[in-house]
Amino acid sequence: MAAPDPYRITVVCLGNICRSPIGEAVLRAKIAEAGLADRVVVDSAGTGDWHLGQGANPRALTVLDAAGYPHEHVARQIAPHWFEHVDLVLAMDEANYADLQRMMADDDSGTELRMMRSYDPALAHLSEPHPDLSVPDPYYGGPEDFVEVLEMIEKAADGIVDGLPEVLAR
Repeated sequence: MAAPDPYRITVVCLGNICRSPIGEAVLRAKIAEAGLADRVVVDSAGTGDWHLGQGANPRALTVLDAAGYPHEHVARQIAPHWFEHVDLVLAMDEANYADLQRMMADDDSGTELRMMRSYDPALAHLSEPHPDLSVPDPYYGGPEDFVEVLEMIEKAADGIVDGLPEVLAR
């Protein structure tokens, strides 16, 4: 009997060089720690095309390295045809969420759209999209902004991984 198709998660921000590469690396590592790497595939993309083909922002790489997260990244742009191959799309902020909603308007793939931080147990009471669920873009900030983004993403990633056994059992 063939193994079931993996559950596919795509983390999305604006340019795919700061927040979504951090989200991809953190989520991938936490999924591996949970022993689910053979059943869940994680990637990332941006809604914009400014950084296509580039690596992650050096400050994003610095914060990932300091926290011990392995990473490998080339910026990509999400497109409507992706949804037929993705189970869960995680938006980093309200603007990304709105862009993805528009992209998915005529989609009947069953792809679920959520805000990344909606999985943070401390924020689970908020309905999506909500400004408090946004992961702020650290691009124009300093190193401390990248650390803050990492911390937000780690909390949300823990919530995602905690719920994966139930999702995978469906």
